[in-house]
Amino acid sequence: MKPEPVSLMGGKSVHCINEMQMAEARRLLEEDSPSSAKIKSRLTSIEAELSRNERAALAFMIIQRLKESSPF
Repeated sequence: MKPEPVSLMGGKSVHCINEMQMAEARRLLEEDSPSSAKIKSRLTSIEAELSRNERAALAFMIIQRLKESSPF
């Protein structure tokens, strides 16, 4: 029997993002800077083009690649 796919919609997670990281990400998004403009533009496009599940998959893959590229 084929196992049920794991939902990306919430629930238990193997990754933990702390509140300080989330606050820093929000600050970077909301400040008036070239980085903010780039992030807002990409976020708008992604939200318009991908389903919620596709966005969740993309977020997990970005986190994984960041972890793999970390010098620590």
